[in-house]
Amino acid sequence: MLTEQTLHGIIVPIITPFNRRGNLDIKSFRDMVKRLANNGVHGLVIDGTTGASSAIELIELKTLILTARKAMGDIPLIVDTGSNNIATTVTTTVWAKSLGADAAIVVAPSFDRPSQQSMIQYFHALSDARLPIILHDHPRHTGMTLELETIQEITRMDHILGIKDSTGDIKRCFKLARYLTKPILCGEDELFFASLCYGGSGGIMASANLDSDQFVQVYELYRFGKIDQANRLFNQLLPLIQFLSSEPNPAPLQWLLAERGHIRSDRLRPPATTKSTVAEM
Repeated sequence: MLTEQTLHGIIVPIITPFNRRGNLDIKSFRDMVKRLANNGVHGLVIDGTTGASSAIELIELKTLILTARKAMGDIPLIVDTGSNNIATTVTTTVWAKSLGADAAIVVAPSFDRPSQQSMIQYFHALSDARLPIILHDHPRHTGMTLELETIQEITRMDHILGIKDSTGDIKRCFKLARYLTKPILCGEDELFFASLCYGGSGGIMASANLDSDQFVQVYELYRFGKIDQANRLFNQLLPLIQFLSSEPNPAPLQWLLAERGHIRSDRLRPPATTKSTVAEM
């Protein structure tokens, strides 16, 4: 299982490739997993937003988890299991564990506007899943912001490994690093280097589906004190990061992966659409 000590570095929320008919392209997916593993990434996330989670059936998710587990060796495998229903989240997390997941990432429930105390109770109940949990704070998607005191309370729980911070607020990252003892992972790719400087432990970064070896190098250079080199290399990656956010994720990412020959098609399932032809890198 994943631990606080091994939750760090470049963790990639891997895309889910489809063929031109809209079916899973397992060959491309397996090749993606092997390429990322060979490039030294520190973990993979399956079934996140980048992985088209809203368009994936449960039987397909099972195929993705089993395929990744076999292809990636002992690299940590994290599955996004969050939902508004705590019983469903626990059941899905237990199921993911049985298929080989090392941890789950769970976002605060969206749209229901729960209280801060409700959030504490929700994440406390996840202890029943017997799998390490990464808390994901993503207010733009959930419609609510977790208060610092709430995050402190949640991350004190033994089954909570750390937090993915997708607020896009670098000052918040600094506060988290100051008041938390557990790993903080950046969820905003453009802020990755800055988050390392403010005490972050790494990032869960969609951009790292591409040029993952260079993202790993940024992390390793920083870790070994070569700050200026890390900064220069990260600045070279910024145009890629900015291009990938030019349209809703994962459309530009799937398009560029297909253009580079990493997957066979940039096809997406509704409600997502493929990249427009207006903005090209």
